Amino acid sequence: MLLFTTTELAILMGRPLTQGQGDLVHEMTLDAIRGEVGGRLTDPLQPGVKSAALAVAARVLTNSGGVRSEQAGGMLVTYADAQTGVVLSDDERRRLRRAVGMASGAGMLDIAPAECPSLTKAWRAT
Repeated sequence: MLLFTTTELAILMGRPLTQGQGDLVHEMTLDAIRGEVGGRLTDPLQPGVKSAALAVAARVLTNSGGVRSEQAGGMLVTYADAQTGVVLSDDERRRLRRAVGMASGAGMLDIAPAECPSLTKAWRAT
């Protein structure tokens, strides 16, 4: 399943990427998203999935090593984003869950037995 292309990610990042870099980041992002929403992704993607996927992928490329700050001589850079690597932020998690019709927010804890049918219905434009 294609979440985004290497070209789209390169444009967002404002720098060139090799196809190998794009493929690896795509697979890592897809794995993180599937870990959250399971097999509920559709083709074409639900609205909101692509933007969340690109945000995760850009974060992976910006700070793949999880560095909080770095210094070279008199220059100190501190990264404001507390999330590093392939991690979904709370906002991305909510957007993804909402996009695929899962509960999101304060009521997303589901303690019903697995054999109980889901009461959550995803609204789809027709």
